[in-house]
This record gives sequence, structure tokens and C-alpha cells, in this order.
Amino acid sequence: MSLCKHVLYLLLCRMETDCNPMELSSMSGFEEDAELNGFEEADMKDMKLEAEAVVNDVLFAVNNMFVSKNLRCADDVAYINVETRERNRYCLELTEAGLRVVGYAFDQVDDHLHTPYHETVYSLLDTLSPAYREAFGNALLQRLEALKRDG
Repeated sequence: MSLCKHVLYLLLCRMETDCNPMELSSMSGFEEDAELNGFEEADMKDMKLEAEAVVNDVLFAVNNMFVSKNLRCADDVAYINVETRERNRYCLELTEAGLRVVGYAFDQVDDHLHTPYHETVYSLLDTLSPAYREAFGNALLQRLEALKRDG
């Protein structure tokens, strides 16, 4: 799933309680209509806003995470600093291609580093931090238990 589709899926899920990822593929003509209307171009370009949303989504499961104030954000790129619960620091690059590690310290971009892109911050952190996986799993379990208790 592309970054654009993932963000759209998250937005749709926030609007509906019963959202299935497979529903995106069944929306016939949606992509073509969106491209014709300029939806993809207009809504997916401000990467600083996207980066802030990424930070807010996973801040609970890392020691520290924030959009870089020292590296220049643009319409098509933003940089996020993250410290995992294992105390490892990374500088992440967010583009339409996804997220990838570009440095092993805050605000560090190593042009010689060629790490793979991840479609989601969840996937990237899952590869970097076992403690993230544990925190995310615990949060999910607590949410499911709350739904069971309240529902």
C-alpha cells in the first residue's frame, strides 16, 4: 500500500468504525478520479504536516520523537528525529516513497547511507526497536480489552 493510500485508509478508519483495508482496493475508479481532481497532488504535498501526524501516532511507544527544526522541510520531504526505548537515535526522512533512516543521530543526514524505504512508521519502528513492538502490542491489547469491556 502506498503512503498516500495508507494515509487515506487511516482517515477513512477514523470516520468509520467498521473499516477494512480490503475496502480500499474495491473502490472502483477512486484512484483515477482522485488524480483527475488533483487530490493526490494537493493533499499529499505538505510533508511537515504528515511528519507531525507520524510523530503523534507513535510517540507513546518511543522515548522521544519530533520533527526536526534544524533540517529544512519542504513540500516533498521532512525529517523526524526518534529515540527508541533502547536509547538508539535515528534521523528519518519522510517522502512520498515512505520513511527511511538517513542518520544515526538527531539531525544527521548521511548521503552515503542507503537504507530501504518503509511504507509506514509502524513497519520502520518494528524493524528498529523490539521495545516498540512490545509497547505497540500492549497498547493494542489494552484497547481491545477496553472495547470488550465497554462494548
